[in-house]
Amino acid sequence: MQLYGITGHPLGHSLSPVLHNWALQQAGITGAYLAWPLPAGRMPDLVNAVRTLHIQGVSVTIPHKEAVMPLVDSLTARARALGAVNTLYWDQDVLCGDNTDVEGFVTPLRGRVFTGALVLGAGGAARAALAGLRELNLPAVAVCNHNRERAQKLADEFEVRCVDWEERGAYEADLLINATPLGMRGTHEGRNPLPPEAFTRGHVNTRLVYDLIYTPLTTRFLAEAEAAGWQTQEGLAMFIAQAQAQFRLWTGREFSEAEARTLLLRELGRRG
Repeated sequence: MQLYGITGHPLGHSLSPVLHNWALQQAGITGAYLAWPLPAGRMPDLVNAVRTLHIQGVSVTIPHKEAVMPLVDSLTARARALGAVNTLYWDQDVLCGDNTDVEGFVTPLRGRVFTGALVLGAGGAARAALAGLRELNLPAVAVCNHNRERAQKLADEFEVRCVDWEERGAYEADLLINATPLGMRGTHEGRNPLPPEAFTRGHVNTRLVYDLIYTPLTTRFLAEAEAAGWQTQEGLAMFIAQAQAQFRLWTGREFSEAEARTLLLRELGRRG
């Protein structure tokens, strides 16, 4: 029996157990993927358990993505560059920390060409988006957040432009990315991080709106963009792609993106 799991706090909303337990079954691997809710400050306990029980792999989410970094034996270049770990895995007897959020973010964008991007947000999701855009070599990238100081710090780190929050609706970019919680199910549901006029400019058929949120699947951000003629990309694709990268690290196996999507859409529908 191989043991895997996810740790963070809270974990009630996570789709990871549904997806990874299905993937293990599809791959014919005898194992289980569990949820380990763990408040801030308890990450050393979890890492000790990983070492003692030789747990095969762990998904790491808020609030532990930074706290786990000094507790592992080795960090990948991507995890170091991002300053966050979302995956623990073993390389023989070496416990490693990686970050698959960047791979998840860029997967839906591969093969497309953009002249510029605006990232809304300044948290961990925004960092992953900026790292991904750097890998895609976009010629013009900007970041924007209601907290100008946080946005400027991120802009300086990634050497991109910082845009004032009040100017976000007028900024010209053919790729708009929501990396804020605005629109997410719960207290932020129904909110749009952009003013409506942002979707009325220029040649909309060449523009893409990308929301990293996947609950709900169609946020107000995406709905208003689509109504204005923009192409849209929901966050479920990023979630599946980062999970595929995790599963590959843990097992060396693949699972079907299309089948995973069908599974998760059914689960989201069940949850309402």
